[in-house]
Amino acid sequence: MDHDDDHNGHPANDRRRFLKCMAWAGAGTLWTMHAGVLQARTLGGAADADAAAADLKDATFSFVQISDSHIGFTKAPNPDVVGTLKASLARIDAQRVQPDFIIHTGDLTHLSRPDEFDTVNQLMRGSRTHRAFFVPGEHDVIGDNGGEFFRRFGEKQTEGGWYSFDHRGVHFVALVNVLNLKGGGLGWLGPDQLAWLKQDLSARTSETPIVVFAHMPLWSLYPSWGWGTDDSGEAMAMLRRFGSVTVLNGHIHQIQQKVEGNVTFYTARSTAYPQPAPGVGPGPGPMKDVPPDRLATYLGVREVRHVQAGQTLALTDEALS
Repeated sequence: MDHDDDHNGHPANDRRRFLKCMAWAGAGTLWTMHAGVLQARTLGGAADADAAAADLKDATFSFVQISDSHIGFTKAPNPDVVGTLKASLARIDAQRVQPDFIIHTGDLTHLSRPDEFDTVNQLMRGSRTHRAFFVPGEHDVIGDNGGEFFRRFGEKQTEGGWYSFDHRGVHFVALVNVLNLKGGGLGWLGPDQLAWLKQDLSARTSETPIVVFAHMPLWSLYPSWGWGTDDSGEAMAMLRRFGSVTVLNGHIHQIQQKVEGNVTFYTARSTAYPQPAPGVGPGPGPMKDVPPDRLATYLGVREVRHVQAGQTLALTDEALS
């Protein structure tokens, strides 16, 4: 996507131009997986975008990940999270080739209020990409164990809210790890979900590409801040036999990655606000001192493409400015 020519130097108080900048300007990194080994390309101007498109000319389909929209949040550094979610969806709608679907990896809302869920539902339904899949974040299950979330956004394939589906040769697994949090706020899958996962994977051959998505990281990113899942090791043991496993998470509002054998973990930017790097500062939470004209550089969306003939998955992370 081309840069907006005048996105540098716009007045910080000009909301309309700011959101236009967020919707149309972009930079990021293209990640291509070759037999478990990642290669990176930095994306910037049109020439880089064209090169990335050439790399992905054999893609069979693509989807987009968004995360942590926190509708209902009204404080620094972003009092207009509705506007930045709109900008993110506009960026998706502007793609030359529309993705097959959107995955939202949780914290749709900030306080689990019905009006917040209504706003998310309205915005998502307005996107050109009409199919979307969701998992809850801890902010989506406040007070009712996710009752409002599951009523509106649950796939209802299991009583616990986790589910799976197949799409053009790839098996997708949606896990719920934000109920019954463990010490320090760590995520938890629980024995029922793990038993379901074992059965779900048993019918798949080891050559099947697997994409797992959940809200909290499924690796011990920074446990003292609750950035991990207490029993994720049991799930990962079930996934090791597969030749290509990609795990997508939200929760920490920034890009982090890790590779363990054929399993690659990615966390995603938020569409609402950034959080500090692991261990930087007293704890997690919104980075309140981000200048308004820099906020868009911390927010973003992720496009994932399935590529045949040796390139299994390619990921492009793009900031909104």
